[in-house]
Amino acid sequence: MAHNTVVVGLQWGDEGKGKIVDSLADRFDFVVRFQGGHNAGHTLTVNSHKTVLHLLPSGILRDDVTNVIAHGVVLSPKDLVNEIFSLEQNGIEVFSRLLVSMDCPLILPCHIALDQARENSLGKKKIGTTGRGIGPAYEDKVARRGLKLHEIVEPDYCNARIDEIYDYHNFWLENYYNTKPVDAYIIKEQLREFTEFIQPILSDTVTYLHDQNQRSDVRMLFEGAQGSLLDIDVGTYPFVTSSNTLAGAVTTGTGLGPLDINEVYGVAKAYTTRVGSGPFPTELNDETGTKLASRGNEFGSTTGRPRRCGWLDVVALRRAIKLNSVTRLYLTKLDVLDQIKTVKICVGYNETTSTASADRWEHFEPEYEELAGWMLDTSNIDTLEKLPPNAQAFIDKLEQLLEVPIASISTGPSRDARIEIEPLSATT
Repeated sequence: MAHNTVVVGLQWGDEGKGKIVDSLADRFDFVVRFQGGHNAGHTLTVNSHKTVLHLLPSGILRDDVTNVIAHGVVLSPKDLVNEIFSLEQNGIEVFSRLLVSMDCPLILPCHIALDQARENSLGKKKIGTTGRGIGPAYEDKVARRGLKLHEIVEPDYCNARIDEIYDYHNFWLENYYNTKPVDAYIIKEQLREFTEFIQPILSDTVTYLHDQNQRSDVRMLFEGAQGSLLDIDVGTYPFVTSSNTLAGAVTTGTGLGPLDINEVYGVAKAYTTRVGSGPFPTELNDETGTKLASRGNEFGSTTGRPRRCGWLDVVALRRAIKLNSVTRLYLTKLDVLDQIKTVKICVGYNETTSTASADRWEHFEPEYEELAGWMLDTSNIDTLEKLPPNAQAFIDKLEQLLEVPIASISTGPSRDARIEIEPLSATT
């Protein structure tokens, strides 16, 4: 059997999963994206060149890796085409190394219109979505009215399905949100062109991945989007994304079984960030928060929105580790803390609860443990021993609190700016 590993974010997204997947991908044969849509933004920096991916798996910059977009991903045809063309214009071959599931639900312009109209109607209570139609597309999937990728190859049937979907959503746009309806003609023409584009890489990825899984010489890396605290079921509901972001979503998002997963790698920043609305117990609305945002270049890869910044929340992190059965931890952006005199870690709240609902989180008051900062440059340090003593003490404290080994520490945005503490062997 193949050796399969999942990479998941353990916070509210933006943990640096893309960099971790890219840095690990040369040791794997396949990188598989299993959920989310183009609301994800994975930034990869290789040889000082920055590439931002939204739909394509983060193994696409590795020449010998086959990349798969599985059926758990909601797909925007226009954005997939643009992303592929953008990479190929920069000399990166995509088509020969990409497969796309024929069962991916499609994001249509009516989904985008509904997403934006809904957010606008909520005012101060808005969720903070990217406005890219992700939620409505997942809603249509669950309501059994969504359009799946394999349906577009039959134009007459596809056009009839589009009319049904547009009639439904335009009714809501006009009569509930008091906005203009969306014309179905444009997407029909776009899908006609998209059919020719996508057919060479269209695949029954469930069968394909199971076939690969039978080979003992194969290693597959599964990549999620967003973070565990944004999971639709166990995140800070309702301020969450519209899909399951945990490692368990690999089974529903790809068709592999639970016993096919060998390891789960969790990714977390050395502090915490959040984009959009929702509770954030350790948020810093002060000079330190501003410094973290500036040093960490904390702006969303997808929307450019500024990220809210705060201290590392070990309580939330421990919960995410349990929810994902994390076996190894990858810590990112340690270097952002270089100029912080006193580093705080949230080790408890003023109350405990088993639920992650937002209305409970709003009442949490964090309890902190303080550590002396190191006030030295750690960027691009490549061994643990070279880190300042106080930075090493910070790492030791985290391992004690989290009870999971830290396998790697990122000390800069580039692919090679990392400290490997527990390198991968040939068999794990």
